[in-house]
Amino acid sequence: MRVLVTGAGGFIASWVVEQLLGAGYRVRGTVRSSRGAGHLRQMPGVERLEIVEADLLRQGDFDLACRGCEVVIHTASPYVLTPKDVQRDLLQPAIAGTRHVLEAAAKAGVKRVVLTSSMAALTDEPDKAHVLTEADWNTKSSEFRNPYYYSKTMAEREAWKFVEEHRPSFQMVAIHPFLVAGPSLTPELNTSNKVLADMLNGAYPGILDIAWGFVDVRDVARAHVLAMERMDARGRYLCANRTVGMREVVALLRANGYGNHRLPRAPLDWMVGNWIVRAGAYLQPKGVRDYLSTHIGRKPVFDNSKIRRELGLAFRPVETTILEAAADLEKWGHIPERAEAA
Repeated sequence: MRVLVTGAGGFIASWVVEQLLGAGYRVRGTVRSSRGAGHLRQMPGVERLEIVEADLLRQGDFDLACRGCEVVIHTASPYVLTPKDVQRDLLQPAIAGTRHVLEAAAKAGVKRVVLTSSMAALTDEPDKAHVLTEADWNTKSSEFRNPYYYSKTMAEREAWKFVEEHRPSFQMVAIHPFLVAGPSLTPELNTSNKVLADMLNGAYPGILDIAWGFVDVRDVARAHVLAMERMDARGRYLCANRTVGMREVVALLRANGYGNHRLPRAPLDWMVGNWIVRAGAYLQPKGVRDYLSTHIGRKPVFDNSKIRRELGLAFRPVETTILEAAADLEKWGHIPERAEAA
């Protein structure tokens, strides 16, 4: 069976390709430029890998890419918190790109599409009084408030609208990861792991009252493969392991050899600290300001039972994910070496 993976050179997609090749599938991966696909060509099983160039904004670009494929795993989508142009940099590639891929998949007679959505399509303002599930939709984001979250929400809505209106040959499944961390197959610093890199490089003024639903990138990739293989997979799947606050992350890193790094120390994770952070957020770029104003002092609570029950996904321990991500950041030179390794 041949599987098409869009945006194959990306953080999550590279691991999807690696796992598909490891399982013996034939894989066709799309990239915007073949220059960014060198790491894919070094994977075991590369003889079953085909790399093609395709642009999300060019209608028809994916027609040839989808031809002969039984499954499409659509991961390609921009991740920019502060875009220069919301329409050009986020909404057009996310929404029109999704539509172009689905149109091509329908023409090619594809049997299943696995869409990489995001927790951003569930909410942009977590509330500990509400347990997030696959039934939730983000209704607060817009072009002017958390535009990245808006792009993911609108892209997924466009996908389900396409399925409802056109009744294509394929069944669609959507995967919704939270903060994806873990080792990268490329030296490029992705936006998710940058959260940890910023903590270790002194970007934060102190320990903030902020928490994330961590999930390992390899588990996210596995979720995509399982959603492809399990014919009874249906609908949306929230893909997150456990909520972890910044204080816990900092303590874990400090206890495992990163004490010489510029980890935050000042306790800002309380009422007055929250006020200071919100006030200081007005000096940050708009995307960062939006994110802080909707996440400081809020703890995401979610129910991941559907993905564990229906897909049989077992999550790696969060501590393993964070520490292996940190070691990977050190390996690629994104953070200084630990004292004992210097």
